[in-house]
Amino acid sequence: MLRNRILCLVALLTLATACFAQPDLSKVELRVTKVAGTVYMLDAAKGNAGGNIAASVGEDGIVLVDDQYAPLADKIRAALRSVTDKPIRFVINTHYHGDHTGGNALFQKDAPILAQDNVRKRLQSGGPAGNGGSMQMVNKPAPTDALPIITFEHDVTVHLNGEDIRALHFPAGHTDGDSVIYFPQSNVVHMGDDFVTYGFPFIDVNSGGSINGMIDGVEKAIAQLPPDVKVIPGHGPVSTLDDVRAYVKMLKETRGVVQKALAQGQTLDQMRQAKLLDPWKKFAGTFVSTDIYLETLYYSLSGAPGGKFVPHN
Repeated sequence: MLRNRILCLVALLTLATACFAQPDLSKVELRVTKVAGTVYMLDAAKGNAGGNIAASVGEDGIVLVDDQYAPLADKIRAALRSVTDKPIRFVINTHYHGDHTGGNALFQKDAPILAQDNVRKRLQSGGPAGNGGSMQMVNKPAPTDALPIITFEHDVTVHLNGEDIRALHFPAGHTDGDSVIYFPQSNVVHMGDDFVTYGFPFIDVNSGGSINGMIDGVEKAIAQLPPDVKVIPGHGPVSTLDDVRAYVKMLKETRGVVQKALAQGQTLDQMRQAKLLDPWKKFAGTFVSTDIYLETLYYSLSGAPGGKFVPHN
């Protein structure tokens, strides 16, 4: 029994390391897709390029949402040049994770970076990230030139390209610094990692994220967005609000069964043995497995010790 537990722990730690490791970027090929209006999406036609990038492109220049990994900066610039010769005017970070902010230091040479207050705090301090359980890593403090130089508490609007580009803060979803970026004139929204299409989400409990906050934030976004809005997820293809609703349905159902089990006094091991999330196993992936997601829900709902932001010394 002890040997099996040790082997299970080793497997989970190996998975966690793989999930957080920067992928091989040498063979990444980026593609540019017109979404609607002024908005384009940049993602990987080949390889793993990190989080999806949105770009508003027009006569005023480019407003970029997220910037993937630093080694891809030249490829991102080349992809943008295939659409326009206008300069980058602003970069907005949806949250602080490196697959969305890794290019900050390079792109801030071109334009100022905007983000919610906690994005700057977490990049500046470094510290733990993870699901409150076995999926863990420690982020090193980012260099000064990678830190957003304009931050906001609740929301900010950038008025360029005939767009009123709104960054709206989600207090405690994927992390505690999430923003949804809405392009109202183009009828497009970038949801960051509060909505992904790879299956069960990664909720960074150690960085202030929570299942309750994710559900609450995404439901509020659905209520405020037009029914035909085009949705850019943090990872995955352009989606619809129906896709987002199906995702929230899964989040609420899985939260419900874990809440019920907690109320009955079940331990995490008992929930695993009961295969509590088997009805939703189609959402399991190589990044977030059923066991990892069960851990996430357990620690998020029961109060994980890593959930409070503690500055790194």
